[in-house]
Amino acid sequence: MILQQISATLFSLAFIRCAYGRHYASPLALDAQVSTGASTPTKGTKCAGGQTVNNAACCAWFPVLEDILPNMFDNECGDDAHGALRLSFHDAISFSPSKGGGGADGSIITFNDTELNYAANDGLQDPVATEIPFIAAHNVTAGDFIQFAAGKGITSISYRPTNFHDPTAVSLSLCPGAPQVGFMMGRPTAKAPAPDGLVPEPFAPADVVALLASHSVAGADTVDPTIPGTPFDSTPSLFDTQIFIEVQLKGTLFPGQDPGQGEVKSAVEGTMRLQSDSLIARDNRTSCAWQTLAGQFRSPIVHMVDPDVSTGNLSGTQSAFKSAFERMAIIGHKAADLIDCSDVIPAPIALSPVDGPHLPAGQNQKDIEQACTTAPFPTFTAQPGPATSVAAM
Repeated sequence: MILQQISATLFSLAFIRCAYGRHYASPLALDAQVSTGASTPTKGTKCAGGQTVNNAACCAWFPVLEDILPNMFDNECGDDAHGALRLSFHDAISFSPSKGGGGADGSIITFNDTELNYAANDGLQDPVATEIPFIAAHNVTAGDFIQFAAGKGITSISYRPTNFHDPTAVSLSLCPGAPQVGFMMGRPTAKAPAPDGLVPEPFAPADVVALLASHSVAGADTVDPTIPGTPFDSTPSLFDTQIFIEVQLKGTLFPGQDPGQGEVKSAVEGTMRLQSDSLIARDNRTSCAWQTLAGQFRSPIVHMVDPDVSTGNLSGTQSAFKSAFERMAIIGHKAADLIDCSDVIPAPIALSPVDGPHLPAGQNQKDIEQACTTAPFPTFTAQPGPATSVAAM
């Protein structure tokens, strides 16, 4: 039933979709492929700009990085960063050995005149139009560029472009708190558009939950077109665990005058709750995984001041998201055929201690709708002041 709930909602929403192709059914095997990498590296290669990488082929990505940080993303975790992340999901999951669809192959850009007509890709016109000129300017494949722009940034190195002063990086890593995700290059040009309505099997419920951490830095433009840029949680510029806390709160209002398709009531003014998120947070097969990413209990021995208040599980969320995202980014490819260029990516900025997990102002623990049957939902304190209200992104 949960797969029906997910598939029924993912295709009608401005939603980041998450799944794995049948060809890559083993998470353990995928982890091994991602970590092993592809071609034999030439260790310690120095690029023209003075950077050092393990494989000379990766040097080509430094000019791309220097270009897109200021000129595509404006060095901020804004709408273009959110769009690039969503585009990577929609391109990657369209994979089937029998029905067509090459996974993370860039077909959503190469054949955008076809794939952008699919209902599931509604709202992706702007990210596609934004990325096309950069792909042409740097002569890279669409499949590689989509994944580079989406989550790259995330391997810790000391490199910074000379004109770059903001301590953030590409897309996800422009958002404080983002995990360190690697980058593999070498995806060939897509040969055909992906079929419409393709959801590869099998879904891994825990991975779906982990990938939904991306909703912490996401929003909806087309679910309710009267209020574009409506975020999914109260901290849309931070990659944090608030999405897992706030979706578990009792919904009381809609951000617009009328609910959009696949929208349910949210708990925080100015935020939108997807029906699919709400269902996954409350389904007995995923609710405990959802709750685990929301936070974990503090040890009363270590935290003597307030032992009943929970601490967020950001590190667990980062780890789970990183693992799932890296596997998703090579759907349709063998890692042995790709080149690991993670050393091109700048380090992300850490989340500030003042941005820890919390209940939005005006909420209390009684507003949590307990779903996991094996453990109570973690306890968080509410922010002080009047009820939280969030502006559009």
